Amino acid sequence: MDISPRVLRYFMAVAEELHFGRAASRLYIAQPSLSHQIRKLEESLGTPLFVRSSRRVQLTAAGKTLAREAPVALAALEQAVQLTQLAGSGIETTIRLGYTPVTGFDTLTTLLNAFHEAHPTFTVVPREIFSAEIPGRLCAGDLDIGLALAPQPFDGVSGEILRREPVSALLGTRHRLAAESTIPLKSLQDETLLLFPRRLAPAYYDGIVAACNEAGFTPTIRAFDDPPVNAMLARLASGREVGLAPASFAENAAKPSSNIVLRDVVDPPIMAELSVLWPTNDPSPAIAGVLATARRCARRNGWSTGL
Repeated sequence: MDISPRVLRYFMAVAEELHFGRAASRLYIAQPSLSHQIRKLEESLGTPLFVRSSRRVQLTAAGKTLAREAPVALAALEQAVQLTQLAGSGIETTIRLGYTPVTGFDTLTTLLNAFHEAHPTFTVVPREIFSAEIPGRLCAGDLDIGLALAPQPFDGVSGEILRREPVSALLGTRHRLAAESTIPLKSLQDETLLLFPRRLAPAYYDGIVAACNEAGFTPTIRAFDDPPVNAMLARLASGREVGLAPASFAENAAKPSSNIVLRDVVDPPIMAELSVLWPTNDPSPAIAGVLATARRCARRNGWSTGL
């Protein structure tokens, strides 16, 4: 089946105008020629796209589907052409990626591999930055893309959820709850929770507090303001505190050599949402290409399902 972008644009004009004469004038072509092209498209697809009468033109069910999908296909094709031209030009493109510390294991590694495979001429420079700082750095032009944990709305920054996953408990191997297979959230009511300060990821922090309140208690929280993640893990290994972190981070942190174990939190479970962010007004095909790759990577790995 050979359907050209030009014919899709012809179809979109008719679908928007619902009038062949107006669509032909808009496209600067003769109406008989436009009608002929649409009939050929319908023959190629094997289904009518319009119901034509002397009074009006209407989309069929198939036509409505194509009207929804055609702009997506045309945008993807345009982006593919721009990225191909960019790669063929030999110009090296650098993408500055800001990521929150908890993405520094599984998520970041998986994305960097996907970026390299899809865009070998791009150089992605990752920078570890706390979630609350990423939107401002995007607006200031210091970053091109961001990976933030439960970011708050920010003028000039667009975003979408890339990964949704459970929050797990990290405990020292000597902790009283380390022998449990799962940990009901209420079991942590007498524990001290080790979290990064609220100002660094407000929505994530507030979500944990809200879940504890739902379980019937107000949590005791000790803020950990020292950025190196390894220092936080050392604190947890001592067995006096409990960390709560997205499962993908916790799974990599809880290794036999670390003296830390990972346990699922239940009753209720807590979910963490990681979003990809970008400057709203940036039309760069390079950034659009990286975003498209991130979305494909998320779908391929089932990140958005929370499983």
